[in-house]
Amino acid sequence: MYAIIETGGKQLKVETGKSIFVEKLNVEAGDTVEFDKVVYVSDNAAKIGTPYIDGAKVVCKVEKQGKDKKIRIFKYKSKKGSTRRRQGHRQPYTKLMVEAIEA
Repeated sequence: MYAIIETGGKQLKVETGKSIFVEKLNVEAGDTVEFDKVVYVSDNAAKIGTPYIDGAKVVCKVEKQGKDKKIRIFKYKSKKGSTRRRQGHRQPYTKLMVEAIEA
């Protein structure tokens, strides 16, 4: 059984017992998070929301908060000596363990 949820402007496929990484949420490690924006649930009969399924939710436990590996952004204009810029970015995330899918 799996579901597709919407969080952080993205849609993610989740399965019970699997870990997922989502955009940073304002919760502490060990807390429980419920997602009610469930777009699709696949069990014996598939359920598709318009846009969401009423009464469906995904229950997750927060494992940790963290930051991704740094990506380096380098911008420059060719044939111009002074327009070179280097920048780095680390995207914050929340790691969740999917405990239950209720539909």
